[in-house]
Amino acid sequence: MATSDRTGVSTGRTRVQTASMVVGAVFLLVGILGFIPGITTNYDQLTFAGHHSEALLMGVFQVSILHNIVHLLFGISGFLFARSVSGARNYLIFGGVIYLLLWLYGLFIGHDSSANFLPLNNADNWLHLVLGLGMVALGYFLSRNRKSPRTSQPR
Repeated sequence: MATSDRTGVSTGRTRVQTASMVVGAVFLLVGILGFIPGITTNYDQLTFAGHHSEALLMGVFQVSILHNIVHLLFGISGFLFARSVSGARNYLIFGGVIYLLLWLYGLFIGHDSSANFLPLNNADNWLHLVLGLGMVALGYFLSRNRKSPRTSQPR
């Protein structure tokens, strides 16, 4: 929650804004790490897009240049939307929904299919489920109105 000074002026960030920034920072970090040989194995096989990219972030998550760029953009968005409570909430909830849809997409497309343009593997799919659920939960629970009955009644 944001703190208030003696005049009642809000100072600092709310928990949902902080969460948006932390999630954004993690996405930025992942996007950057996807371009670092060694952290990304088979780096010489990194392609722009598609399932032919054999590059693996931390040896587990299949990535491509496009996949890394998406992570970078999602990270920047987390910081931009964190400027307001509603923006942070929307970033987390709608971003989480996007990741849940991406999880479903990854489950139903063939991993060797040309439709696997990001690319995605099983590890990516399950990570997207966890990210989606986590982001939606953060956005919802950290932005709920928690006024006590006494403060919500008119005077």
